[in-house]
Amino acid sequence: MRVPDIYFTLLTVATLLLAASCSRRAAPGASDDGSAGRSSSGVVIKTPEITLRIPDVTMSSAEEKRLEKFMETGIQQPVAAGTVTAAAIIETARGYLGVPHCMGGTTARCMDCSGLIFRVFVTHGITLPHSSEEQARYGQIIAEREMLMPGDLLFFIRTYNTSRLITHTGIYAGDGKFIHTSSSRGVIITALDDPYWSERYLFATRIFE
Repeated sequence: MRVPDIYFTLLTVATLLLAASCSRRAAPGASDDGSAGRSSSGVVIKTPEITLRIPDVTMSSAEEKRLEKFMETGIQQPVAAGTVTAAAIIETARGYLGVPHCMGGTTARCMDCSGLIFRVFVTHGITLPHSSEEQARYGQIIAEREMLMPGDLLFFIRTYNTSRLITHTGIYAGDGKFIHTSSSRGVIITALDDPYWSERYLFATRIFE
């Protein structure tokens, strides 16, 4: 093969590789369920009980359907809070800062995210399920972040691989921060506008009026 032919062949191969690379960057990745993700700025989930608008999280159509089904099977269940206050709940939650994470844990020895919520509330005589998705069924749903109040429970999606839609929960502490259990750092306080959490935030529920 002559030298000019070699150069021509190399140039052709390089061009094809570059085109393929650009195509991979430009094409959106498919979600695990085979549905392409899309911005949820226009997502509205309607049930006879509530209309929920989710402004920031990207959701697939399958996730939207799962959220709709979740809402249809029971939300905004009442909680008998008695005289317990949001301030007392937050103070108790702060007492667990630094406790390490472990799946299924509900004690000061170690706890997971829903275990923290379970332990904090049961300390004040309020029993909630030990499951983020089931905890999300209790209290009045608060869709707008600007309406959050200390003591609200926050719920997130896609924080780990599971068949459940809602995978994480925390307690809003005010000033744009929430208390929760991180799998790597244990019970901590985190800014809600942290990119990781912000793009996974679904809604809050209010136990205390």
